[in-house]
Amino acid sequence: MTTSSSERGVSLGMPELPAPAYPDDVRARLEADAREVIARYPDSRSALLPLLHLVQSEEGHVTRTGMRFCADMLGLTTAEVTAVATFYTMYRRKPSGDYQVGVCTNTLCAVMGGDAIFETLQEHLGVGNGETTDDGKVTLEHIECNAACDYAPVVMVNWEFFDNQTPASAKRLVDDLRAGRSVQPTRGARLCTFKETARILAGFPDERPGAVEEGGSAGPASLVGLRLAKGEAAPARVVHPRGGPHEEPQDRVHEPSPAEHLSSHDAPQDTSASDPAHPAGPTAEEGE
Repeated sequence: MTTSSSERGVSLGMPELPAPAYPDDVRARLEADAREVIARYPDSRSALLPLLHLVQSEEGHVTRTGMRFCADMLGLTTAEVTAVATFYTMYRRKPSGDYQVGVCTNTLCAVMGGDAIFETLQEHLGVGNGETTDDGKVTLEHIECNAACDYAPVVMVNWEFFDNQTPASAKRLVDDLRAGRSVQPTRGARLCTFKETARILAGFPDERPGAVEEGGSAGPASLVGLRLAKGEAAPARVVHPRGGPHEEPQDRVHEPSPAEHLSSHDAPQDTSASDPAHPAGPTAEEGE
C-alpha cells in the first residue's frame, strides 16, 4: 500500500497546508448568500450556524475550505469556527451520502425495535455506523433522541421523520432511496437530498413546487397534551381489567386507523395501539 505525501506529512507531524480557496464563481455566489444570512442578525457572529449549513450545502459536508470561508465572512478565527463545526452533529466532517439515514437507538426506540432496525440495515446495506453505501446514496448512523417517542421506533432521513418503523419497512425505505423513487416522510414534504436540506436549514426557502403545501404536522398522539393544555375535555380514560370478579373491561377509547399514518414507509402494524391513547391518573374510587 502506498502512502500519499499528505499522509506522510501528517505522520511526521508536519503542519497542515492552508485550506484551498473556492473557485471564484463559487465564492461569489456563496458570498452573496452569506451576506443575506448575516443581514438577519444584529451580531454577525450569530450567523455562524446557518453559514455552516450554507457551506455544507455546497459540498455535502463542512470542509476546511468552508470553515475558512465562514471565518472570513464573520471576522472569526478558523479555530472558533472549527470549535462550533465539530460540536454539533448535524455538521458532517467527511463526505457522506445523499440521504442521511439515522436510526434512533435511545431507550424507548431501542426497546420498541430500534436496535433490531439498525442491525438489519447494517446487514442489508453492508455498512457500519457512519459509513456510506458504495453508490453514495445512503449514510447510516445511530442518532440520539429526536423527541418523537410517541411513534417509536423512529427513523430519520435528512432530519425528516419516519414513524412506527420495523426492520422490513426500514429496508423498503432505503431501497426506495437508492432506487431514486419519491419518498414521503410521515410528516412534512417529500424528501430532498442532504445538500438541498442543508440549504433549507441555512434559511433559504424550499423552492420545489408544492413542497411547502406538503408540510404536515404531528399526529394525534403528539397533540394530546396540547389539546388538554388548551382546555379541551379529556376523553374517558382507558381501564384495563385486573381480573377481579366485579370489574368489567371497558372498550378502548381509540384504535388508530391506517389513514393516520401518512408515510408509505410506516410499519404495517401500529406499535402505539398497545398503549392507552391518553394519560390518566387514578379515578376517585381508586384513590379512596
